[in-house]
Amino acid sequence: MVGYLSPTPKSPNGRQTRDAALSDRREFRFDRNHFDFIASLLYRLAGIHLAPHKIEMMYSRLARRLRELGLTDFDAYCARLDGESGEQEIRFLVNALTTNLTSFFRERHHFDHLGSVVLPAVREARAQTPRPRLRIWSAGCSSGPEPYTLAMILCDRIPDLRRWDARILATDIDTHMVTTAKQGLYPQESLKTIPAAMRDRFTRRILTDGDGPMISMADELRRLITFKPLNLLEPWPMRGPFDAIFCRNVLIYFDRPGRTAVIGNFADLLSSDSFLYLGHSESLYGVSGSFIQVGPTIYQRTTR
Repeated sequence: MVGYLSPTPKSPNGRQTRDAALSDRREFRFDRNHFDFIASLLYRLAGIHLAPHKIEMMYSRLARRLRELGLTDFDAYCARLDGESGEQEIRFLVNALTTNLTSFFRERHHFDHLGSVVLPAVREARAQTPRPRLRIWSAGCSSGPEPYTLAMILCDRIPDLRRWDARILATDIDTHMVTTAKQGLYPQESLKTIPAAMRDRFTRRILTDGDGPMISMADELRRLITFKPLNLLEPWPMRGPFDAIFCRNVLIYFDRPGRTAVIGNFADLLSSDSFLYLGHSESLYGVSGSFIQVGPTIYQRTTR
């Protein structure tokens, strides 16, 4: 740990004085020193870069954690992160500060490309193989809609899927999200983005002890997916090769060296002419020469 030092006063016209004035209106005192310490820790351990304009987001998400811990201010919380229990608390920190906006069939053109271009080519190339191999990775799976959508596409587009050695790896740095994804239970309103035929085939309505009915993903989908926690900036246990990797709206949290390292590792794990799908605001321009762009945020691995 780097060690946390309490804030020191600055001149009345300084940035920290303005931050302090804002902090005085909050339930817990939280200023730029707290933000810088936590943001630095998050970057060093998870590679996630939080810009200064995220200060309000950080406060709102961590204030709940302070209440849970019974702490009175962010000095105490930063000291906790830097203390003996810091390693365990950092897992909560990463989970709290990771954005997990997702939905079924989000950025539909990616799944259309997978189903109409990638899978037919793979099927044709491996038609004579006794047990064809197929591997897809959802890197940054959040609460699970992306890998379950991928599983729907596989089941729908490969009629003889049972004879295939087909697997979907789904990983996320947020351990809480991985646990949620494994459960495969979602609010009924989240199904509106799933085409009706697939909704009828791959989901079922169940009653729970909560506020209302939930939707459960079919066992046919669950059998295809393996969920694991993974920090993309730490060593990867998988060896590939993969036929497609979905890593959407994840690279935006990394700085340029982090993005370059992750994309380089993706390139090593993708077979020649396989595909990488990124988020709508992400690009490989100036990051990697191992891919060519073939569609909106769709990249194909060049021949080795």
